[in-house]
Amino acid sequence: MKRPLLAVAAVAAAGLPWLAGCGQFSPERAASVATGYVSHQLCSAVFVAGQAPDDFYRDAIAPVGGALAGMFDQVVDRDHGEVRASFAGMAQSRAIYRPPYGCINATGTSWQGQASTLASPAGSPGTPPRPAATRPVLPPIAGPDPVRTTDPALSAALDHAFAEAPQPPFRHTKAVVVVHGGRVIAERYADGVGVDTPLPGWSATKSMTSALLGILVRQGRLDMQAPAPIAAWSDPADPRHAITPDELLRMTSGLDAGQSLNDVGPFNPAARLLFVEHDMAAFAAASPLAHPPGTHWNYTDANTILLSRIVADAVQAAEPSADGQAATLAFVHRELFDKLGMAHAVLEFDAAGTPVGGSHLWASARDWSRLGLLFLHDGMAGGERILPPGWVDASARETPGSEDYGYAAGFWSNRGSGAGARLRIGAGMPADAFMARGSYGQYVVIVPSQDLVITRLGPAWTERSDMDAVARLTREVIAAVGKGPGGARIAAR
Repeated sequence: MKRPLLAVAAVAAAGLPWLAGCGQFSPERAASVATGYVSHQLCSAVFVAGQAPDDFYRDAIAPVGGALAGMFDQVVDRDHGEVRASFAGMAQSRAIYRPPYGCINATGTSWQGQASTLASPAGSPGTPPRPAATRPVLPPIAGPDPVRTTDPALSAALDHAFAEAPQPPFRHTKAVVVVHGGRVIAERYADGVGVDTPLPGWSATKSMTSALLGILVRQGRLDMQAPAPIAAWSDPADPRHAITPDELLRMTSGLDAGQSLNDVGPFNPAARLLFVEHDMAAFAAASPLAHPPGTHWNYTDANTILLSRIVADAVQAAEPSADGQAATLAFVHRELFDKLGMAHAVLEFDAAGTPVGGSHLWASARDWSRLGLLFLHDGMAGGERILPPGWVDASARETPGSEDYGYAAGFWSNRGSGAGARLRIGAGMPADAFMARGSYGQYVVIVPSQDLVITRLGPAWTERSDMDAVARLTREVIAAVGKGPGGARIAAR
């Protein structure tokens, strides 16, 4: 879960003369991270999701900036498909829209975005569904219209999920989808959001990257326990050569690459990677080791962007193409999105053609739910095995060192004895539950014992990214539809 803070740009605004000229600690560099965050996120919201820029800035960006939010200037150029952002005269950043690859950081380049003829009015997605190259194997989970429940208990659970406080911090719930027995049994959307609207998952994207890695393993194209195929680490004498893809996925690589777990300020390398760098994987690969591989847990997007590069390299090695980026995206759709029926999923790429697989998948709430169903069903969809046997159990197995948070491998999990798992179980989530989870309140909760997937999306600013409300939603849904051992209804707490 990543929480980059624009508010730390106050450091830049204050001048901090003692840091001037100090490389990564310069105020100008901090301000460039902050403006890069604004331009990229606003670009994606407008051109990928068709959201109204003022509304998105108010709900999803301004709270990060706090009192400084009014010092950012933004220009949405629909004619050229780009967004420009500046802060206090210290930095200016530019993001451009490149369908079907989403938005990229274009600061300091002459790259041009595509004229936004695809941009739609607020309330409908900006990018129409990509024609499926592969017939979906996952059965339909709902019809074209939102599923309205007649169950008063489910309706009350949705009411609670969308309830808003009279004053900040706000929750801004945008979508909730409840899937039970493979079908949507209840869903609700905020104004301006519908069943087809792509919404950001932030670090829930890491769970999608886990699926891509699993596909490569099933196809015999990747060994998760061998040295990671990173060109910059190919020398066996390089201590990073020993890092495995499994260690990258479990956040135990040992790389000194910042952290993406708690509030991430603009001096953090993990924030610079996402909102300034044009080649994110090269930036991550240049990180030195802080700990021997496999000995220390540190949650950072650098690990996942390297895994994303591994996916792209594996695809392009097997499917040589003049346009490697196109080949990678085709693989993602053919092997995952299309098979699951994720028709409104937009995976963004960086300027070097690497999928931003740790944070930048925009997808409809139903699409996120379909990804959850793949893991609910042990990597199977419609009778076809998508992920190798054992992949889901490994994905949900708690990683040693992460016990305070309960992190597994691309997922957060209750299947452990640490404080993180105990906290969620104590709040009413079942002990077998695991979840794709992203900053600011993005959740895809998977409960195998109840045949249940619950998706909650929206920029929440409440404590712990609205975890308490999501735990309440989960236990209330289980109380409405769930059965415990022996068929006894599970009571809500």
